[in-house]
Amino acid sequence: MSSSTSSGNCGNSASSRSSRSNAGTSRIDRRALVRRHNPKVAKMDPFSSFAVGNGEFAFNADVTGLQTFPENYREMPLCTMSQWGWHTTPPPPGLDPSQFRYKEYDTYGRPVPYLTERRGQEELYHYLRQNPHRLHLGRIGFILLKRDGREAEAADVEQIDQELDLWTGVLHSRFAVEGLPVAVETAADPEFDAVAVRVHSPLVAEGRLAVRIAFPYGSPEMHAADWDSPGKHETRLSQPAPAEALFERRLDDDRYVVRLGWEPGGRIEQEGKHAFVLRPSGGGEVFSFVASFAPGHPSLLPAAEVIARSEKHWERFWSEGGAVELADSKDPRAWELERRVVLSQFLTAVHCAGSKPPQESGLVCNSWYGKPHLEMHWWHAIHFPLWGRAHLFERSLGWYRQVLPIAKENARRQGYAGARWPKMVGPDGTDSPSPI
Repeated sequence: MSSSTSSGNCGNSASSRSSRSNAGTSRIDRRALVRRHNPKVAKMDPFSSFAVGNGEFAFNADVTGLQTFPENYREMPLCTMSQWGWHTTPPPPGLDPSQFRYKEYDTYGRPVPYLTERRGQEELYHYLRQNPHRLHLGRIGFILLKRDGREAEAADVEQIDQELDLWTGVLHSRFAVEGLPVAVETAADPEFDAVAVRVHSPLVAEGRLAVRIAFPYGSPEMHAADWDSPGKHETRLSQPAPAEALFERRLDDDRYVVRLGWEPGGRIEQEGKHAFVLRPSGGGEVFSFVASFAPGHPSLLPAAEVIARSEKHWERFWSEGGAVELADSKDPRAWELERRVVLSQFLTAVHCAGSKPPQESGLVCNSWYGKPHLEMHWWHAIHFPLWGRAHLFERSLGWYRQVLPIAKENARRQGYAGARWPKMVGPDGTDSPSPI
């Protein structure tokens, strides 16, 4: 699908707005179309975090390209999330999830039970709503030291110039600390649940830049992390190779692994029970690392390869399927409409194109405890086939087959034939109680 409107322009000059590769034709210069809507920020804004990801995994970053100042992004938490990363809090003693009492509604002369009743079973009601909840897999941020040895705060970060290159999926972050520049590239691997970071700064050579990795306990709250319960979870560190660290995570009955690799040289130090510091020791101004996440054993590639794979993946994404160009429209709304068309395609590919139906806020934070509401599958993913990218929608269709026994039981309980899909649902297909 290809579309381009005729004469005129909106807001900018024709030379900067039009992306046609050949005058007088309807061929779209897709690279120009996409890149003219690259989002940019020049200051720290709690509503302007950027994400890199692949539909199954997303890493949400602040102006440093990492999650260095999470306290400045409370309105839009800086989470690392996946479609497989969930946590279930053990039920309190005596609380049996199977004992939930349904409320019956008269439906055309017969009673039909629904999971709506809270009265008399408040504790069980809230437990089932909040569990399982999606998990913040780990915070990765810079340690930026000032000349006096103190750790830089958000106010010390100056000359902010950040741009998300939609064409390559690479987040470019530039800033300065006490006049010394820092340039960061952040990208997610298109296949593995991994984030790659490449840093170029005099701070690296001076030993004033390091990376902090910290892991929280699970939480049903919006930020998906409990940083105040270190005794409730475990983080076991091992080093299978000189430039590699393995973090084995355990939260109650839930487990996952984070694999960290770096170059050219560095060392990992334990800072706390669940906090670690990666210190470069190569002597130059360039340092890179990759953090890979998985429920089992994560794959690990060099940062340069992950960034190259991201560039190739997103160029292919934008080059295939449909495109709409409105650069020459005379309608004053055209620029904003075109921007939303481009950005929504990128955001849904990052947050809503995984192996499970997407939740309302994608892989950003824990709205509704991280659980999908199945109507969101239509809102956030049904558009993929219309743009010629049906494979992105098909990734999650197999989930319905997996939970079909639960859907059939839902229908049987309510006296219907066939299957009745849950609404607010956990990854295993179990319906959640709701007043709706």
